[in-house]
Amino acid sequence: MEGKRSIVHMDLDTFFVSVERLFDSRLLGKPILIGGSSDRGVVASCSYEARKFGVHSAMPMRTARQLCPEAVIVRGDFEKYSQKSHEVTEIIKESVPLFEKSSIDEFYIDLTGMDRFFGCFKLAHELRQRIIRESGLNISMGLSENKTVSKVATGEAKPNNEKQVPLGEEKPFLAPLSVRKIPMIGEKTSQTLYNMGVKKVHTLQQMPSQLLEATFGKNGKMIWEKANGIDRSPVVPYSEAKSISSENTFEEDTIDIKLLEATMIAMCEQLASKLRQKGQLTACVSVKIRYSDFETHTMQQRIPYTSADHTLLPVVKQLFRKLYSRRLLIRLIGVRFSSLVYGNYQISLFEDTQEQINLYQALDKLNVKYGDKTVCRAIAMGVGRRRFNPFNGMEV
Repeated sequence: MEGKRSIVHMDLDTFFVSVERLFDSRLLGKPILIGGSSDRGVVASCSYEARKFGVHSAMPMRTARQLCPEAVIVRGDFEKYSQKSHEVTEIIKESVPLFEKSSIDEFYIDLTGMDRFFGCFKLAHELRQRIIRESGLNISMGLSENKTVSKVATGEAKPNNEKQVPLGEEKPFLAPLSVRKIPMIGEKTSQTLYNMGVKKVHTLQQMPSQLLEATFGKNGKMIWEKANGIDRSPVVPYSEAKSISSENTFEEDTIDIKLLEATMIAMCEQLASKLRQKGQLTACVSVKIRYSDFETHTMQQRIPYTSADHTLLPVVKQLFRKLYSRRLLIRLIGVRFSSLVYGNYQISLFEDTQEQINLYQALDKLNVKYGDKTVCRAIAMGVGRRRFNPFNGMEV
């Protein structure tokens, strides 16, 4: 059939747990909770053994420990996870013409047109076996005509298996599944659907798309299309973002410490928010100062992976204080976050409490909806839009 696509979705099974077990075989077969060890911490990931007790990611650690008291708690190590993710990425990069890395443990691969040479399922199967063999990690796979159906197929194949949905079988494959299996249908949306009497995908398939649009706005049509196995979104070629930065050149050279600090806080908040929106974390913070005589100085510091303001701001302030030694007028200041990695978790769940996570999610939601700096720290409010025109760039 002309226009037929072949899209593979691959997802590393319980990725954080699997990496920890590679480094410590004593964890094999045991219920594992990964995240902050304090009661106010959050579960970043958990093993299948722990899930049997009702534990899931993003659950408060206190609740998880009550549900599964015998669980082994492991503090997360993002450095280790990033390294293994990079290994798998390199294997895929060597093997296929076009792929998208949608998170630290999840990939889409476009094998359209490869049928005439190799057979798409055979090629995807062999790639999956190579990843398992060379990385030591289990990975599941779905193959269909589009990204949505392939992702759902991967979920049905788990753990450590593969599933193909032939062209034309998308609707029958999805029909008996729970609406929660459709990507983009989260807890809130599914609760609304349950209240409407919609629990299975086949009910969604039979509903008029206009009814879903009236209930969910522009997302309603997308929900209807996904439920009917329709997804035209392309596989976006992968390129790793190395850094994100912001600079401000003042209208007049200044020595006003309050203005300088407020500008840096505003830049740091906006950059951290961008990281969270993109599902990224940084491991290196840099600050740049250019004096009125154009002499420029930079200083950087390695940090544990994060995208949380309360972790990044003290580092930015400390670097500025170390740098600003000449007591001359300042022409430009800049903040840069580098050594970026992608992850499912917008903020470091290994350190942050549930209250901090809820706060950042609420702030980001408001700033995305109403524009940057709708909500920010009081000191940064003094830096007006007219005065603060950051140059933001991604270095690839």
